[in-house]
Amino acid sequence: MIHSRKSSSEKAVVISSLTVIAVIISCFIGGIFTQTAKAADPVKLTYANFFPPVHVQSQLAESWCKEVEKRTNGAVKIDYYPGGTLAKAPQIYESVALGVADIGMTVLAYTRGRFPVMGAVDLPMGYTNGVVATKVANAVMEEFKPKEFEDTQVMFLHAHGPGYIHTKKKEIKTLADIKGLKIRSTGMSTYLVNALGGTPVGQSMQETYTSLQKGIVDGSTHPIESNKGWKLAEVLDYCVAENSVGYTATMVVTMNKAKWASLSPEIQKAISEINKEWTLKHGQAWDEIDLAGKQYFTEAGNKIITLDAKESEKWKNAVAPAINSYAQELNTKGFKGTEVVDFIKKSIESSK
Repeated sequence: MIHSRKSSSEKAVVISSLTVIAVIISCFIGGIFTQTAKAADPVKLTYANFFPPVHVQSQLAESWCKEVEKRTNGAVKIDYYPGGTLAKAPQIYESVALGVADIGMTVLAYTRGRFPVMGAVDLPMGYTNGVVATKVANAVMEEFKPKEFEDTQVMFLHAHGPGYIHTKKKEIKTLADIKGLKIRSTGMSTYLVNALGGTPVGQSMQETYTSLQKGIVDGSTHPIESNKGWKLAEVLDYCVAENSVGYTATMVVTMNKAKWASLSPEIQKAISEINKEWTLKHGQAWDEIDLAGKQYFTEAGNKIITLDAKESEKWKNAVAPAINSYAQELNTKGFKGTEVVDFIKKSIESSK
C-alpha cells in the first residue's frame, strides 16, 4: 500500500500561507470596522451667542443647530452656548476667528471700526422693518464682498427693524428735547444720537437695563422688540417711533474658516441651504417680535410718540450730514463709501 505524506517543509509552507491569508483577512475586516467607526463619529462644533436663551433670536439659532444635525443625518452635532456663556458679545467674532468657538452670532457694531463697509448698513437710513434690513445687509455683502470678513466663513447676516430713541422720565417731542441727554448707543446709532443733539454712551444690550435702572443714562437706542426681549420697558417711559431716521444693527452668523474647510462638500452644501432659509426666518422674526415688543411697551403703561410730518422732516435733515460724513470717511480709507451708501438707499427703496 502506498502512503501519501507531505514533508515537514511542505507542511510549513502551507501553515505559513494560511497565516498570511488570515492576517490579510483580519486587517481587511479591521479596516472596515475602523472606517465605519470613523464614519459614525460626528463632527462636534460649538456655537456662541450673546442673546439670552429665551430670546426669539436665540431660539432660532438653536433651531439652526438642530436643523444642521437633522439634515446631515447626525454627521454634525453642535453644542449651543447662549447668553454669552462661551464668549461675551464683543469678543464673539474674534473668538470664532481664533477657534475658541467654532460658530458665533454677534452684532457687528459691538466692535466698532472692525467692519467699516458693513457698518454703513447700520446708519439711520430710514428702515421700516427687519425683513428689509436683513435683505439690504445680505445684498451689500453679496455686492461688495468686503474683505473685513476674510478671517472667518460667513454663514449669513440678519438685521433688526427700525431702531428708535427711548427715554426715561423725559418725553421727546422735538429735536430740542434731546439736547444733552445721555443715550445708550451702539455702533452707528451713535451717529443718530450725535446728529440729533444727544450724547451717546457706548454700551451693549446686556448693560442697558442696569444703566437705565440706575440712571447712568437717560435713554437708549434700540428696536422696539427689545422692550420685551430684554425687559427694557420696565425701566423706560417713552419711545419716539420715527421711521424716517430708523437705523438697524447688522448681526453676523459666522464659522471658523479652518473648521468650515474641514467639513465635507456634502455637509457644506447642506449647511449653505439651511443658511438661505434661516436668513429669512431671522428677518421675519424681527418683525414679529417688534409687534410683541410694541404691545408689551404700551401695556406696561409707557407712551409711544409719533412725530408730525414737519418735525419728521427736521429729524431726517439732521441726520443726512452724518450719513454723508460716514460715506466720505470710507472714501478716504480707500473704500467705495459713496457707492456703498447709494446702494443701500436704493436697496431700501426697492425692498419697500
